[in-house]
Amino acid sequence: MGRAANAASVGWAIDLFAGSIGGVLSVAYSLSYAALIFSGPLTPWLAYGVSASLVTAAVAAAVVAARSSLPFTIGGPDGSTSAVTAALAAAMAERLIANGAGANLLQPVLIVIALATAATGVLLGVLGLTRAGRAIRFVPYPVIGGFLGATGCVMFVGAVRVVTGRELDFAHLGALAGGLTLAQLAAAGAFAAALYLVLRRNRHPMAMPGLIGAGVVAAHLGLWANGTSLARAQALGWTFPPQQGVGLTAPLLNLTELGRFPWAVLPSLAGDILSVMFVTAICILLSTTGVEFATRREADLNRELGAFGVSNLLAAALGGYANCTALSRTTLNYNAGGRGRATGFTVAAFSVAVFAAGPGFLAYAPKFVLGGLLFYMGWNLIQRWLIESARRLSGLEYASLLAITLIIVNWGFVAGVFIGVIIGCAAFAISASRVNAIKFSFDGSEYRSSLDRGPEELAILASRGGDIQGISLQSYLFFGVANNLFEHVKALLARQPDCRFLVIDFRQVIGLDSSATHSFAQIKQAVDRAGARLVVVNLTPELQSAFTGLGLLPDAVTLAADLDHALETCENATIAAGWCETGEGRTLREWLTTALGDGALADQLVLACERVEAFEGEVIARQDDPTDRMHFILEGRVGIQVEIDGGRAMRVRSLGRHTMVGEMGLITANPRSATIQAEVPSVLYALSAKAFEAIKRDNPALSQALLTYVISVMAERMSFANKAHGVLQR
Repeated sequence: MGRAANAASVGWAIDLFAGSIGGVLSVAYSLSYAALIFSGPLTPWLAYGVSASLVTAAVAAAVVAARSSLPFTIGGPDGSTSAVTAALAAAMAERLIANGAGANLLQPVLIVIALATAATGVLLGVLGLTRAGRAIRFVPYPVIGGFLGATGCVMFVGAVRVVTGRELDFAHLGALAGGLTLAQLAAAGAFAAALYLVLRRNRHPMAMPGLIGAGVVAAHLGLWANGTSLARAQALGWTFPPQQGVGLTAPLLNLTELGRFPWAVLPSLAGDILSVMFVTAICILLSTTGVEFATRREADLNRELGAFGVSNLLAAALGGYANCTALSRTTLNYNAGGRGRATGFTVAAFSVAVFAAGPGFLAYAPKFVLGGLLFYMGWNLIQRWLIESARRLSGLEYASLLAITLIIVNWGFVAGVFIGVIIGCAAFAISASRVNAIKFSFDGSEYRSSLDRGPEELAILASRGGDIQGISLQSYLFFGVANNLFEHVKALLARQPDCRFLVIDFRQVIGLDSSATHSFAQIKQAVDRAGARLVVVNLTPELQSAFTGLGLLPDAVTLAADLDHALETCENATIAAGWCETGEGRTLREWLTTALGDGALADQLVLACERVEAFEGEVIARQDDPTDRMHFILEGRVGIQVEIDGGRAMRVRSLGRHTMVGEMGLITANPRSATIQAEVPSVLYALSAKAFEAIKRDNPALSQALLTYVISVMAERMSFANKAHGVLQR
């Protein structure tokens, strides 16, 4: 009992330590995100931005700690979500200024941020409740990469605005080239480089907080060494101006400001709001996957979405903004030993404490430290999604990713939402058009049905193998792919003028675009001109409907349920066309004479056999029974069925006339491995085990000839199986 209590105490202590590190980082990140969102014309209200960021950090950390499937997960504002929120805030401010409402920017901006956050919470909650979280995984990688790569660029540009107070564009290049501004940018760049170089080599949990603390101390030592007072540093832009404390804003609960809100501008911001929703959902997916990889723990994505749905709704009500899984803080927390929910609550407590203390400490916060932190986070996104992706993606996919990034950087997330989807669809169509729709092709001499046939019929199929041509299709068929298939069929029919059957198997086709049906009408016309018959196999109800709409069903083409039966039908027609009737009622001796190579031995074998007539459906032998005889099939056809789970039987092979069955069981004296059942009225000759033993004992010549024939049949079956395997490997 004492050991358990001590272990629990140690666990709590470690969680509090890890949570304290995460709390320090969350506060530092929150300040950077506040400076990013409330920059430019919103700079006078930075204190509200700090308040919103700390509220977001506290709410997300507490809710996620209580509800996450991974108890050590840290929730809060993140670089990507903060960047799109900053874009939304900037767009709202721009429209207000354009409408002459520049003096009253704060409340409308807070309201639109809260509306976007609430909409995000609703989306995440619905995805979690309906267990539709996996649907996010279907978003194309180039679209995700383009959005997050552009987010890195936005953070990079935002960092310049935080450090210098000016936009990074051609109009401000002259001002940015000033000595003081360059010095500030150089300091931020140096701090970002230090973060990048140290954190690449040092994974210690204290590395990041230590660097941030060292940056703040170094800044104030530098100001002291230069004789620069704090007031002078604020005037020169090295630190932030003094900020007055603010409380919770709760913009969605302020009915007066809601009544004044310019609702007419909201439709023009729909794209930016959708960007917040989309990027937050994507970040939860990617960050959760990253946490799973780093900790080797499996998360419940739907539960995570539900948790962040609640945290975003609560943050919106209290004046916060979009939040998601904080990947870097979660992995750092895990590496520091945090395993319990106490870590998240500790992070929340730190954020609440700083919020209660007020934003006055911003006057001591060097801008280049917060800006450098933004530079570092932006560069990480750019490196991962825009640089490293070049090695993982095809040329077309990477070009799509870059195009989406450039569109967002130049025209905003609104254009990126729509054009990114269009580019993604176009890239998919181009990539899909390069997929070969033909999985494999074959003719009747190298790929046949599972019906075993006698030597005469096999000889006909071998000599007339070109009569049957087969194509097995795959993937999704649309116009470009189907047109390539049409060109292939034309070339095939030109090479094989004797083709009588063209078999097309749709078993692995997942869909057919309506524009592709025209190509199949052309294929039917080409087959008709060649004097052949089109046989289609494994049509789903949707594909059957499409073929019926073309007028190809039910009469213009032959429809088969599966490839095996389709090939059997075509083989029967081919054999009938090449068969010369010779009175097969008297051919048992002739068949065995050919098989054994000696008429006298054939006569002796016939005398040793017993004639068996089986009606359709009659069981000739059952699985697991002793193998007491083998059968020579003179007329008809028998099926080989294997019993599987639940007492169901599955046909694995059929045998036609002039073939034999049960020979291996008779030779090895093993029980029957399958059930033999007549598929049509059949005539067989049975050689009993007793007669077989007598032949082995008293007639060595017949025994040797019979075993030789069995081996030759097995060899022929093996040879055909190898050919069929080769066809499937094409």
